[in-house]
Amino acid sequence: MVHGLHQVVAFEQIAPFTLVVSFEDGTAQRIDFRPVLEGEIFGPLQDPLLFRQVAIDPEAHTLVWPNGADFDPATLHGWPEQGPLLAQLARSWSALPAA
Repeated sequence: MVHGLHQVVAFEQIAPFTLVVSFEDGTAQRIDFRPVLEGEIFGPLQDPLLFRQVAIDPEAHTLVWPNGADFDPATLHGWPEQGPLLAQLARSWSALPAA
């Protein structure tokens, strides 16, 4: 599978953990992040106050949070296919013992 180089150009929060993410090619994805908010990096984003601090990184052109969490823009662009795979992986993160 070939991944294009995509850039996030805008986003809008439409529900507590759901964003509409717009890309440089004029497409957009409605993404409910709840299924992937597990583990050491993404788990803290279950806090609505932290989740709302999302921003666009000006260099990587993707979504970032103050705790260092981010998503590959190609993953966001391909969320209909990538999201379920990431959610399945996230379930394993919550099963890992704390370090």
